[in-house]
Amino acid sequence: MKIDISDGDEWEYETELEELTADCATLRILDKQKFASEPEVRVTLFQGVPKASKMETVIQKTVEIGVDSIVPVFMERTVVVEKGNFGKKLDRWQKIADEAVKQCKRGIIPQVRENCTFREMMGRLGEYDLVICPYESEDGYSMKDCLRKAASGGNLPKKVAIIIGPEGGFADKEIDALKDFGAEIVTLGKTILRTETAGLVALTMVMYELEL
Repeated sequence: MKIDISDGDEWEYETELEELTADCATLRILDKQKFASEPEVRVTLFQGVPKASKMETVIQKTVEIGVDSIVPVFMERTVVVEKGNFGKKLDRWQKIADEAVKQCKRGIIPQVRENCTFREMMGRLGEYDLVICPYESEDGYSMKDCLRKAASGGNLPKKVAIIIGPEGGFADKEIDALKDFGAEIVTLGKTILRTETAGLVALTMVMYELEL
């Protein structure tokens, strides 16, 4: 029996089962390769926490598309209230990410990180080569413009942050803070997308322009 396995870091292996006991499986390595299914660009999705099961959809689909990590963010207009039980949600969301990896046979398991506030998120953005924020009130600068500008210099960004607002949208002061930081404020098109849709669309665009 042949089994494909991953070290979760850099390598994937084609193996053959040699021995199986009650508490141990012995595999013989047939082939070792760098991850073939992992994108080179590492994208973190900072997702404004949505209501109900919408976050589960976001996690499942962005993992399939190629996200590297997902961070739930409490913003000024977030409808969900933190009642001290968020740890249980994180455990469930991570399991959803784990299952999505099995479906699409990725080499690593994207992590659903600990939730943070908008202010805490702002403190982390310096780690990224490119920070993109789709915003419903932006109409002159498209995601396509942003990504083609990023790709034009020949030095493609390796770490990208995508910031998506909650159901209530971004507060004006949050957009002002992102502009002051130097984030790319973009439009995703002529229609206003739901929060659970916007991240999927933005991530797909990033993968198309910077990865494929």
